[in-house]
Amino acid sequence: MSWRAAAILSLGLLAAGCDRVSGSKDQPQANDAAQAAKPVPPPPGTTPMNQRVAVLGILNKRNGIARDIALRPGQAVKIKDLIVRLRACEKTPPWEFDQLTGAFVQVDVQQPEGNWNRVFSGWLYKESPSLNVVEHPVYDVWPKSCTMNFPAATEEAGSLDDDSKPSSDRQSGNGGTDAEPSASPSN
Repeated sequence: MSWRAAAILSLGLLAAGCDRVSGSKDQPQANDAAQAAKPVPPPPGTTPMNQRVAVLGILNKRNGIARDIALRPGQAVKIKDLIVRLRACEKTPPWEFDQLTGAFVQVDVQQPEGNWNRVFSGWLYKESPSLNVVEHPVYDVWPKSCTMNFPAATEEAGSLDDDSKPSSDRQSGNGGTDAEPSASPSN
C-alpha cells in the first residue's frame, strides 16, 4: 500500500512541475498559442480566402436533378433537406506540374425525425473524386472549380516544357470539355 501512495505522490509532483518547465506563468503560454494559431497570410497577389469562389456540383439521386452552386468560403446553401457549407477552396498554382482543385466541404442532411446529421466534412478534389467521397445514398457533392489568383511567376520558377501539354489533355480525358463521357452500347 505504501508503494502505491509513493507512486501517486510522485506522479502528482511530476504533473504539478510540468507547467514550470516551460514557463512560470500561464499568460506567456497563452500568447504563444494564440500566435501559433494565427493564419499565415497568403503571398502578395494571391486571392484571400474570403474572396475565392468555388463551384460545387450537387446531384439528387432520387430525382436525377443536378445543379451547380457558387459559394464563397463561409457560405452555405440549403436545398430542401440538404445543407452544403464551403469552408475553403484551393487550387495549385499554374506553375506546378500536378494541377489539383480542392474544396473543404461540410454536408448536413435532415433526418425524417427532423434533426440534422453531418454526413461529410473534409476535402474533395476535382481531379481525384475517389480520394475523398461524400458517401450518401441520396446526394452526391463534388467540386468543379475554385476561382483565385496567384502572384506573378518568377523567372526562377521556370516554364513548363512542351512535354507537359499531353498531361493537360490527359486530365480532362475528353478533349478539354467538362462533360462526362456518355455510355454507349457496344453492339
